[in-house]
Amino acid sequence: MSERGAAGPGPAAIQVSRIMRPDDANVAGNVHGGTILKMIEEAGAIISTRHCNSQAGEPCVAALARVERTDFLSPVCIGEVANVSAEITYTSRRSVEVQVNVMSENILTGAKKVTNKATLWYVPLSLKNVNKVLEVPPIQYARKEQEDEGKKRYEEQKLDRLETKQRNGDVIFPVINPEPHTVGYSQSSLIHLVGPSDCTLLGFVHGGVTMKLMDEVAGIVAARHCKTNIVTASVDAINFHEKIKKGSVITISGRMTFTSNKSMEIEVFVDADPFVDEPRERYRAVSAFFTYVSLSKEGKPLPVPQLLTETEDEKRRFEEGKGRYLQTKAKRQAQMQQAARQ
Repeated sequence: MSERGAAGPGPAAIQVSRIMRPDDANVAGNVHGGTILKMIEEAGAIISTRHCNSQAGEPCVAALARVERTDFLSPVCIGEVANVSAEITYTSRRSVEVQVNVMSENILTGAKKVTNKATLWYVPLSLKNVNKVLEVPPIQYARKEQEDEGKKRYEEQKLDRLETKQRNGDVIFPVINPEPHTVGYSQSSLIHLVGPSDCTLLGFVHGGVTMKLMDEVAGIVAARHCKTNIVTASVDAINFHEKIKKGSVITISGRMTFTSNKSMEIEVFVDADPFVDEPRERYRAVSAFFTYVSLSKEGKPLPVPQLLTETEDEKRRFEEGKGRYLQTKAKRQAQMQQAARQ
């Protein structure tokens, strides 16, 4: 058990393992980022649902509300085992923070490496009334500072979710005869009918299923733009604004927003059209930014063709993406400097 947070009556930590198969990977043998994101979410859902049902009360299922920025530190390959460990690190009155680490293992040599670290937020929904959010059993902290730090993270993600939802009105329209390396040239959409195998006990889509589809669309956008092997480098915060019900038709849309010399930022959002039981207008359910890199056949980074922006909106989104890129770069450099001093 990690010192960061010992969950009171619930489980302190769990581990889920699975060997990576050929259908989990791209043509170069690297496991899709969406496959890893799905495994991360499954582990988070298990531990948070167990914890939220650890005390007497209404039975519930933990629903994914948000995934913080996730970096893909190293690729996972076919034949390796992905070991996904999850631990509850903070609880508010109605939400659970789960820290997840992914370690790949070569079962022939025994070599292991950390490939992903992620933070996920869940809310417990009653099995009797899916619109009712229940209270979360509190966890015990080894130190008071851990609770204070967790509360700070909770307030920050709550504010960011609100700001993201307020600016979530964009729609992607098809472009006739687009020029190469423009936004319209690589933008892509995928339409998916939500079936029973996609859903939780409550009849709503698993967060991991949605993230896997989003990664697929982002990968198509990246591949169309640079015409090379591409891999997921990171995912900015994924915000789940509304639940998606079984029987809905979802449209996952992606477009290039920014390119640096060696990376591409792709905005992806999910719109839902509910047709079964409760027809309503299409709504924005999920949104996120994915970052991809271009690789040679030998797996080495390649320069990325620069994105050609044409409209004022595209230029604005490019500058916003540049700001996120520079902010992330500065944060990474600060972390490296701090690690070097320790």
